Amino acid sequence: MRADEPGVHVHHVQIYYEDTDLSGAVYHANYLKYFERAREHMLGPEELVRLYYKEDTGFVVYRAGLTYRKSAGLGDTLEIRTLGERTSPWRALFHHEVWREGEEHALVTGEIEMVCVDGENKLVPLPEMDGF
Repeated sequence: MRADEPGVHVHHVQIYYEDTDLSGAVYHANYLKYFERAREHMLGPEELVRLYYKEDTGFVVYRAGLTYRKSAGLGDTLEIRTLGERTSPWRALFHHEVWREGEEHALVTGEIEMVCVDGENKLVPLPEMDGF
């Protein structure tokens, strides 16, 4: 996906020493954290807090899939591109790509499927909100 494509949200992540493994590459599980941050900024941190405290609704991951093509490393600044879509009244699918400036292809791609639950962890319909 292109960063200037309609609906695509861009979030930048600086890679620090704590993000890497012994080889100096970003530890694979950290990409899930970067995707989470990107989604939070896309949907709006204030809106997510409001949903949680006022409507007793929170997002949880239903399914996650990642493909690793090339490593990022210490000192890199990455661009996390996110495009969300509502696939049903109950599910949202977020497409993520990790880009480093100057690369011709995404380093990592991922699809994260989300659902919403209430305070008792019971499935509830997705709220109406921007981003998907």
